[in-house]
Amino acid sequence: MRPYRSLSWDDIVVPTELAEVVDPLDYHRVAMNPGATWDYFPGHFDAEYAQRHGHPTIFVNTMHTAGFVDRIATGWAGPYCRVVRRKVSLLGSFYAGDSMVGRGRVVDKRVDTAGDLPRQLVDLEIAVYNQRDELCCPAEVTLEFCS
Repeated sequence: MRPYRSLSWDDIVVPTELAEVVDPLDYHRVAMNPGATWDYFPGHFDAEYAQRHGHPTIFVNTMHTAGFVDRIATGWAGPYCRVVRRKVSLLGSFYAGDSMVGRGRVVDKRVDTAGDLPRQLVDLEIAVYNQRDELCCPAEVTLEFCS
């Protein structure tokens, strides 16, 4: 069994660059994603439909992109955190055959005392590019660290 790396609150430094994450998108994965997410928009699995509407081929849905953003954040932070806020903007599409390239950085670290219990929060800026280094999805994520 592989032990999980646990990022300590005290070890988090602002700013910190996150490791780049690359996710190749083969045709099969892009076509299967709508079934897993119940998003049956034809542009996600029907290449002819996508081409008739100006796309080169099928493309991933928003949930896939948001999940990749979360993967970058939680992959850096480890399993003892959770996403409490996510904001994504879609500037471009990721097509079958593309790669998603995620880069991020820590921009803030704070303790929120507004609720019943204090919460340790970390804000990240994440940008997802395609393999041509075109920005397709800028994102903001807030993680809550659980002790």
